[in-house]
Amino acid sequence: MNRLRDLREDRDLTQTKLAKAIGITQRKYSYIETGVQQLTESVLRSLAEYYSVSVDYLLDLTDEPTPYPKKKRGR
Repeated sequence: MNRLRDLREDRDLTQTKLAKAIGITQRKYSYIETGVQQLTESVLRSLAEYYSVSVDYLLDLTDEPTPYPKKKRGR
């Protein structure tokens, strides 16, 4: 996925550093970035939180990176 690579490179991160930050191996991250392996929900959430962008932005469904407001828990 080009957007994932672009985000990583814009922040001068290696695949190894990013993978460690989100709790996966470099190999798994490489497979995700190149499209060999699909994103799981947990990895997608981790990447969105790490980059402070929306999941839709990561999936290239929008060009607006701003994340949605977080849900308020409980009442």
